[in-house]
Formats: sequence, structure tokens, C-alpha cells
Amino acid sequence: MATTLSATRSGSRPRLRRDAAYQAFLLLRTAFVVAPVVFGVDKFTNLLTDWVRYLAPSIAHLSPFTPTTTMYAVGVVEVVAGVGVALHPRLGGAVVALWLAGIMLNLLLLGTYYDVALRDVGLLLGAVALQRLSTRFDPRPALWPLRRQ
Repeated sequence: MATTLSATRSGSRPRLRRDAAYQAFLLLRTAFVVAPVVFGVDKFTNLLTDWVRYLAPSIAHLSPFTPTTTMYAVGVVEVVAGVGVALHPRLGGAVVALWLAGIMLNLLLLGTYYDVALRDVGLLLGAVALQRLSTRFDPRPALWPLRRQ
């Protein structure tokens, strides 16, 4: 039985809440809203860590900004990605997955945080799972609002 977001509008919320796939969707959606926003905001405060040390010199040299300002830009992108997941998980999940691939590339170029890069493989797979589940629970097309049906 395929349950969609439109089914929730027709009064089947209790049944949908018991659906394991919907629960997984909500869990992943929440995680991929909260985590990027928290990490993005922390790029400005450095309470969790000194984020500049995670920036590969080869990537830093591509940026027209200082490493600190580059990490501020990274923080803005992460907050926008988290908000994107909140507003449109079907597109936001794909954006977060691509963003995580970029983070992994940066960490591999840095050559010291292989454990974090490996953790990010798991996060990337979670973001892909969110995007796939979103095809069931977010009826809008992936490129909405750019392309409306």
C-alpha cells in the first residue's frame, strides 16, 4: 500500500504515523534539517571545533577568501541546505548528498581525517535514503518550484 503526503490530507494520519517508512522519512528529514543548520551556524562560533583545520589547502587556494571567510561561506551553504531539506526534502536530500560528497573530497585531499570522511559516507547514504523516501512522501517534483507539473 503506497502512502503519500496527499493521503494524510484525506484523514489517514493515524495509519501513516504507524508506517515504518514514514517514520524513517521523518527521522531522516529531522536529522538532515538539524545537523546542517547546527554545523553551519557553528562555522561562525567554532564552539564544536576549529573548522578551518578541516579545510584542505588545495581547496582553500581555490577560494578568493581567507580560510575563515571560506568557512563562513560553507556555514551559509549548510544552513541553506538544512532549510532546503525542511521545505522540500525531495530536492534538499539530493543537495545534502552532493554537499557531503564535496566534504568527503575535501577531507580526502586534506589527508588526515579519513575517519571523518568514512563517517560522511554513511551520512551521504542517509541523505540519499531521505531523497528516495521523499519520492513517496513529498508529492512535488524534484525541481519544484523551478518546474511545476
